Amino acid sequence: MLFDLRGKGRRRTVRVIYIGLAMLMGIGLVGFGIGGGFGGGGLLNAASNNEGSNQASFSSQIKKYTKVTAQQPNNVAAWEKLTKALLHEAGGEAYITSTGYTTKGKELISQAGRAWESYLALNPPKPNTELAQLVANDVYVEGGLNQPAKALQALQVVIVAKPESAALWAQIAQYAYKAKNMRVGDLAAAKAVQFAPAAQKVRVKAELAEIRKNPNGEKAYTTTTNGKTLEVKKGANGQFSATEVKKTTSTAPTTTSTTTTTKK
Repeated sequence: MLFDLRGKGRRRTVRVIYIGLAMLMGIGLVGFGIGGGFGGGGLLNAASNNEGSNQASFSSQIKKYTKVTAQQPNNVAAWEKLTKALLHEAGGEAYITSTGYTTKGKELISQAGRAWESYLALNPPKPNTELAQLVANDVYVEGGLNQPAKALQALQVVIVAKPESAALWAQIAQYAYKAKNMRVGDLAAAKAVQFAPAAQKVRVKAELAEIRKNPNGEKAYTTTTNGKTLEVKKGANGQFSATEVKKTTSTAPTTTSTTTTTKK
């Protein structure tokens, strides 16, 4: 287990996860558990009893493992620990806002993404699936680096540990569609429906079909209120915005008639 989200500073990590998930789940798949990780309590259960950790220790760990990886670039464990430390540090209040990461937070998760890629490049025999889930949901989401193809790669590590998780297959499908990888998206969507509970199969299939058509989760509706026509858009983060639709008026062409009189 990676993180204890109950300890000091962990609520910021929870906030980041839900910011990312809110942006991902444009049409209601949260209820199905997509993005929830390993079932039960979902991603929040991917926690360790790490109560003694504090923000200063993350900074020291980053320095330590940055130095180790520079000296030992083939040290798999060091790259893994550096990725974890960077994610911990990025979860600090100084780096999170209600809409996502600050500039410094983006820098930290960028470093975490690079550390994760270096870790994967060494082909660890058993990649850390919980870390992969956090990298997908914290680093590569819209509120983070917005790199769905890399999120898809991370989730393909996770699915090895839970090959019958409908929620994970559905999340893979969504990231694949966002990355415009329709073949992988369709295969993952079929798996999600296959492993979904019988009572949810129809809904999951319909929602994934909608995501396929509209992977970014943005929808537009037209409504009239107080004599004004508004276009209401639901963004990928679940927020609504309204813009007045200006009516265009056409002016009828002016015709000039000429009367000719003939004198008798």
